[in-house]
Amino acid sequence: MEYSRPVFQSLLTRRYLTSKVMPLLASAAVMLSVAMELITWSVMGGFLEQLIQSGRTLMGDVEIARPQRGFGDYEKLIEMLEADEWIEAATPTIDAYGLVKLNDTPQQLTTTCRIKGIDPESFNRVTGYFDTLYWKPIDTPMPRDKDREDPRLDPAKREMFETTQRLGQELFGYDVGAQSDRDQAVLGIEVFSKRGLRSEAGFVTDDWVFLPGKDVTLNVLPIDMSGGFLEPVARKLQIGNEFSSNIYEIDSQTIYVPLDELQQMLKMDRAEIVETGGPIEFIYDNAGNPIGRMLPEVVGVTPARVTSVLVRGVGDHIPLRDLQERVKEIYTRFESQSEHAPPVDALDVLTWQDRNATLIGAIKKETALVLFIFGIISLTSVFLVLAIFWSMISERTKDIGILRALGASGPGVAWLWVRYGLAIGVVGSILGGILAYIVITNINAIHDWMGATLGIMIWDPQVYYFARIPEDFNLTKALIIVAAGIVSCGLGALIPAWRAARMDPVKALRFE
Repeated sequence: MEYSRPVFQSLLTRRYLTSKVMPLLASAAVMLSVAMELITWSVMGGFLEQLIQSGRTLMGDVEIARPQRGFGDYEKLIEMLEADEWIEAATPTIDAYGLVKLNDTPQQLTTTCRIKGIDPESFNRVTGYFDTLYWKPIDTPMPRDKDREDPRLDPAKREMFETTQRLGQELFGYDVGAQSDRDQAVLGIEVFSKRGLRSEAGFVTDDWVFLPGKDVTLNVLPIDMSGGFLEPVARKLQIGNEFSSNIYEIDSQTIYVPLDELQQMLKMDRAEIVETGGPIEFIYDNAGNPIGRMLPEVVGVTPARVTSVLVRGVGDHIPLRDLQERVKEIYTRFESQSEHAPPVDALDVLTWQDRNATLIGAIKKETALVLFIFGIISLTSVFLVLAIFWSMISERTKDIGILRALGASGPGVAWLWVRYGLAIGVVGSILGGILAYIVITNINAIHDWMGATLGIMIWDPQVYYFARIPEDFNLTKALIIVAAGIVSCGLGALIPAWRAARMDPVKALRFE
């Protein structure tokens, strides 16, 4: 009488899986291996994806840049760019570094900062700047604000926050102290965080750290057209709002100011070119003797300059390199029409990927390396299954002999143990995927709990670039890792299965 292969294989697989402790331990090992790899891949992959998205958000798709010296006639260049069907918007910016002092506070805090001159309206079309403004009315509390203490939720303060939102959008508005309109500045939300101005709850609760309405003094060092330094320039502006991009590197080092304001401070605004070869003017000394001097003569005008123009393409269907080449072509036409435009070889036309290439490349390699190392570590599940099955086959030698005596074939016995290994892999891998999903989707809550309860803070935004741990559970990644866990268990069962299939039925039945 011959056993029906599916019947005996299914029966014994279920019995061995539920009656032994060692297979359950093997499933637990597979579960932890799968969860570890999937959590690592999700966090590091999410970090990379967030970095890529932030790079595009902060500078658009393509940047035309000439640091320090800048270039003129940018209005005409922007007009030519926006006339192209591939380009949605373009905006002029100026980048400079200087000192920023927070006035009207006991500490008189001072820090170095990246000062960025922008045109708010066009800058928003390219980067989504308006969405990053922090002080504005909100209806939904932030994730860690369980008690709704955030003042932006207070209906009584809604009008005030609508005002700060408008000041941030226009970079110009009413100053209560001066009783007149004046230019506004928008600081990164973390600019003064190192000085203890921000609460650990993730939102501002103390009145004195509400910075809008206070003054900051900006100090910059202009550079002339030949690259020489000029006299330092200081300017006092009112803080209209703050912004939060959720990228610590940006939020802690950046301040936005009106473009024309920074142009004036850096001597990059429109200026007349004056020579002393004009008409002669006579003046008389105390003795009545005439003294001639040549009057200055205006011989030309230097247009206002910017250090970069940011470009946003239409949609995501246009390849980035093709858009870059189109921008270069437009700039080449612009160069031929403007006497103030430097040659295309004298400036940089970079995509957001080019601008962040070093960091993106390093993270990709680090992700691959960590996954490779964890993959090697996870191979222990293969050897664990191999060792457990080898031991079980030694214990179940008589059972194997009975199966063979009843008509089970060698391949049928081998498939029994391979199937058993795959069952362990399926159980462990699925549980590992579920565990990884729970951890990844709650990773920031878990981290906050560890910080509050155990004093353990692993994710420092000053080190890891972003303020929050990326929560990127990807189904494709999960399926790949789960499938790899199942296959590894099947591989671990192959050698013991081959041993079981080669057993002599007579010797197996005599085994004690």
